[in-house]
Amino acid sequence: MEGIYEHIEYTGRGDASKRHEIITGNGKPPLASAPHPEQLVRWKNSQPFAEMAINYLILLSRQGKVRLAKWFTTLSPKDKGKIIKDVSQLVLARRTRMCNFLEYKDSKIVYRRYASLFFIAGCASEDNELITLEIVHRYVEQMDKYYGNVCELDIIFNFQKAYFILDELLIAGEMQESSKKNVLRVISAQDSIEDTEEEEGVADSLRHMGIL
Repeated sequence: MEGIYEHIEYTGRGDASKRHEIITGNGKPPLASAPHPEQLVRWKNSQPFAEMAINYLILLSRQGKVRLAKWFTTLSPKDKGKIIKDVSQLVLARRTRMCNFLEYKDSKIVYRRYASLFFIAGCASEDNELITLEIVHRYVEQMDKYYGNVCELDIIFNFQKAYFILDELLIAGEMQESSKKNVLRVISAQDSIEDTEEEEGVADSLRHMGIL
């Protein structure tokens, strides 16, 4: 994806003589010559998605039941309930062919329906909707891999794993792990630890009862 970055050219006569250019390119600073350290810092900070983050992620059924809610910002229970109510009404009233992005107060809602569930993400008004939508889709792909063609019942009866996968994918609302294999490897390791602890717990109970 092409991006816009700020290129600062140093002429060698000190910081007073800088030439600022806005260049449309492939999202990388020109590296024909070794860049000045400050140039790299300014380039990084000028990236349009450098501080992009999701504020919340809600999984909503067609009947308006919340199946999962993850908040990445600090809000009171009253504010969370108000957001869930408003967002539910907005999304459930949308028709199939309508746009997947809509404005809500000073933010944006990005949603997509998968089978009987709506995956709804809230983000800042200046964030990129397509990237947010891709993060949501990546989360669905991860759950598909783990559950095996995930459905609403999987999340209802095994919701803790849905939270585990989301925690591996996002930290503070920002994408931290894009590799599906790495996420599944960590979740599988958690499952192995849980199975081992359960087996040890059963064995301890049997010993306490004098069976073993």
